[in-house]
Amino acid sequence: MITIDSHVREIERVTAGADSGRDPAVVQSWLRCVNDYKLDPADAQDAYIVPEAKLREHQAQAEDIIRISRSGVASLFEQVSEQNYVVMLADARGVTVDYLGHPRLDSQLRQAGLYLGAEWSENRAGTSAMGACLVSGEPVTIHQDDHFDPTHIGLTCTAAPVFDTLGELVAVLDISQLRSPESKTSQQLALHLTRNTARRIELANLVARARREWVLRLSQSPDFIDIDPDAAVSLDARGRISGVTHGGLGALARATGLRFNTADTLIGQPISRFFDIGIDDLPQYMRGQSAGERVLNAGGEPALFASAISPAAPRRRGVTTPPAEPSPALAALSHGDEAMAALQRRAARLAVRDIPILIQGETGTGKEWLARAIHDTDRAEGRFVAVNCAALPEQLIESELFGYVPNAFTGADRRGKTGLIAAADGGTLFLDEIGDMPLALQTRLLRVLSEGEVTPVGGLEPKPVRLRLISATHRALADHVAAGRFREDLYYRLNAATLRLPALRDRRDFDALVDRMLEGLAERYDARYRLAPSARRALSRHHWPGNLRELQNSLDVAAALADEGLIGPDELPETVRDSADRDTALARRLADHGGNVSALARSMGVDRSTIHRRLKRGAG
Repeated sequence: MITIDSHVREIERVTAGADSGRDPAVVQSWLRCVNDYKLDPADAQDAYIVPEAKLREHQAQAEDIIRISRSGVASLFEQVSEQNYVVMLADARGVTVDYLGHPRLDSQLRQAGLYLGAEWSENRAGTSAMGACLVSGEPVTIHQDDHFDPTHIGLTCTAAPVFDTLGELVAVLDISQLRSPESKTSQQLALHLTRNTARRIELANLVARARREWVLRLSQSPDFIDIDPDAAVSLDARGRISGVTHGGLGALARATGLRFNTADTLIGQPISRFFDIGIDDLPQYMRGQSAGERVLNAGGEPALFASAISPAAPRRRGVTTPPAEPSPALAALSHGDEAMAALQRRAARLAVRDIPILIQGETGTGKEWLARAIHDTDRAEGRFVAVNCAALPEQLIESELFGYVPNAFTGADRRGKTGLIAAADGGTLFLDEIGDMPLALQTRLLRVLSEGEVTPVGGLEPKPVRLRLISATHRALADHVAAGRFREDLYYRLNAATLRLPALRDRRDFDALVDRMLEGLAERYDARYRLAPSARRALSRHHWPGNLRELQNSLDVAAALADEGLIGPDELPETVRDSADRDTALARRLADHGGNVSALARSMGVDRSTIHRRLKRGAG
């Protein structure tokens, strides 16, 4: 029987250089745990489940591979569920972002870390199949006391890597059991199934990403070339390799006698370097031909069987299907607030259309972040050019926006200058604080939007531009129009669609936002920050007139002042501490009025809703 003491002693002997009957992958992982991560095998740690907000962030960043893997994950679970296996998909940082398990074992699986949101990186959990696979990039089984941490000794876990089309490890597929047979050899079938499913996920990912390119599927046998090939490569219009599955590296190496350690050595190489074909030969390898005749020759000798998929016809922009869910860039802006989630869905649909968008919200609510997220959803091939109309002097804003020809005016660069509008061609122009743009410039901007071309200062020839325009303001533009400070025709051009960002005090994901900002500080400064409950209460009671920007600045200051990473009320800015004191005083005044909110509101000359809002904030 395995005991914690005997397990610890074995790890100590192995790390001291003693021989072991363990698999090399296990020994190497133990050595990393002790020497690199400074973990103690005697210090048993409970499984770590990341906070819900952090999990959503990981899932948003892994959105594509989760979607593509889902069919494979479900199929694998069907094959192994009767043996009480769970199936997990982890991202490149070891966090479980998708999961299938038995509901009747839910509490046990969560406690063991075989659950959605569990982190299995080696530096967090010690030796595990996921952790070892992330480091080595190889399939592996970690069985019972192969695990480093005594907490996991009862488990058996098998994992295989999932690589993207450029050879980067993007996910790990794992199947695990709470209780396992004694013999590690019992997991050979589990290893085979997991490795095969990971291969199929890579194939599906390459086909999905190469819709506009040729895909050449490869197999050593003709029998399954059209339904379950061994590997695949994608080819651009000139017949150069643009992507490859991990199995493709080995398939090409075996077929050609060449050695490829990474996908980097293949990307950009012509397919004719490896096989006796060119781009014009690919149609003869399509499904209509006999599988047995679709042979790839290398140096005149048969090497592999192939199945070609032709590029899909480009879809017209006008019929672009709106995404069902926000992109990762948009999803990262919210952490559970319903109003933000609705805004994200609306923004995701607008992002795939050439519609001017007006973002409205108080100062610091994240208008530029939202604009960048919309750009990243659909215009990442072009530049995102941001202009703060309030920050540019009136005498410079015209030349900055429209550019100028050589020697257009006194002091102009003799080479001329490209304007910001032209620089955004093919991408997104973001005009922040559009309400502060001078009237004369509004007229010229309207002409750009109407005619799709821009003329530099001093120039005669207009230049065509195609861009998305996103503008933002904290002002009521309709009032500016009524007062004659903003052109009515431009106003209706800009706000074809309007997105209104909620103020921070109205958001329901405040705690998650605070946690995410602290995590960002921890990553930036390679430190760990903790928020004392009293400090969190003080933050929740503040009104936040500066919204997200003020919150970020407050946490920056607090982190700089914190001793050993612990942030208490004294580390917070004085304005934040004062808000907490005022809300405490408000609670005392309410008590003096016998708990009568109406009486307190009358005595203070404010609405009852104001009292309720401040009391709710103070109770946070």
